[in-house]
Amino acid sequence: MSSPETTSTAPRHIFRWDLDKTYLRTDFDTIRDLLRTAFERPERKRTVPGAAALLRELKAVGPVQITILSGSPEQMRETLEAKLRLDGVQWDEFVLKPNLRNLLRLRLRALRDQVGYKLPALLNARTRAEGGASETLFGDDAEADALVYSLYADILGDRIGEQTLLAVLEKCGAYRDAIDETLRLARALEKTDPVRRIFIHLDRKSDPAFFRRYGARVVPIYNYFQAAIVLVHDGVLSAEAAVRIGAVLAIEHDFDVRDLIVSAHDTAFRVPIDRRVLGQLADAARAIVDPFPLHAAERTELAKGLDGAAARTSLVPPAPSGASQPFVIDYLAALADDRARWEAAKARARRDAREA
Repeated sequence: MSSPETTSTAPRHIFRWDLDKTYLRTDFDTIRDLLRTAFERPERKRTVPGAAALLRELKAVGPVQITILSGSPEQMRETLEAKLRLDGVQWDEFVLKPNLRNLLRLRLRALRDQVGYKLPALLNARTRAEGGASETLFGDDAEADALVYSLYADILGDRIGEQTLLAVLEKCGAYRDAIDETLRLARALEKTDPVRRIFIHLDRKSDPAFFRRYGARVVPIYNYFQAAIVLVHDGVLSAEAAVRIGAVLAIEHDFDVRDLIVSAHDTAFRVPIDRRVLGQLADAARAIVDPFPLHAAERTELAKGLDGAAARTSLVPPAPSGASQPFVIDYLAALADDRARWEAAKARARRDAREA
C-alpha cells in the first residue's frame, strides 16, 4: 500500500477508484495484451478521457481521500504511480493485488478472482476511515465492480445477511481465508451506510439497463462528464468543476460540444437529476473562461443544450442515501448474469483481436 499524499485532516468524503478500464485504457483479454500492459512505459499508458481531470477536481474539494484499489499486480506499482504523477493526480492510498504471492502459493484461482480480492480489501480500507466519511466508488463494466461495490455498500448498510454473503463468496470461488476475513470484517465494521454513489464506466459498452438490478445507487456512465453532472446533483462537486471537466473532454480528447450535450440529456434521462442542477451547469458554461477556455460560441451552445436538458427534467429531491434506498439485490442471480456478460464480452474482444 502506498500513501504519498496523506490528508492532514479527517476526510469528509472518500473516493475509491478502480484503475484498469476505469482510469487507464487497458486491454487484458489476451496473453499478448497482458504482456504489453505489464511492460508498457508510464508515458505510453493511456488515460480514460476525463478521468484525470475528475480526480484532480475531486482532490481540490478537500478534505477528501482518494483511494485506488486495483487488480493490477504489485510489481507494476512504480510504473502506475509514475503514470498518475504524469497526469497530475494525487492519491492517499494505492492498493495493488499480490499476484506473485498468490502464484508462489499456487493460489491460481486468486489470479483472476476479483470478488475474493476486492471485497475484503475494501472492508479493510474502511477500518482506517473516519466513521462519518461518505463514499463514492468508481469502477467499470469489464468484470465485477458493480457486484463487489454493491456488496460492500450493503454490508456497511447492514442490508445483507451473512449466509447470503457466504454463498456469494463461495460461488465466486474465493479461498477460505479470504472468505473468513470478509466475514470477520463484515461483523466488526460499524454499520454507518456511507456509500452514496457507485459509478460504472461502460468500457465494454454494456447496456446501461443491465445495471438496474443493483438499484439507483449504481450509475452506468459513458464518460466522466456524466459522472460530474451526477456529482453536482449529489452536492459533491461544483457546477464550475463539472463544466471544466467537459471542457477538458472537448479540448484534449476530441469531444464535440454536441457530444457533451447528448451526454447531459442521456444522464438526465437515466438518472433523477434536479433540473436546477442542470440550470447551474448552463450558467457555469456561459461564465467559464479559465483554465480551459471554450470559444464563446461553444460555451453558448453548451449552455443552450444544458438548458434544454433542464427543460425536459422534473424538479426532484436530492439524491437518496443508501439508508433511504430499501432496494434488495438478488446477488446470486446477479453473479450468474454478470459472469455470462463477462464471458460474452471477452469472447467478442478475442474475436475482434483475431480479425484485426
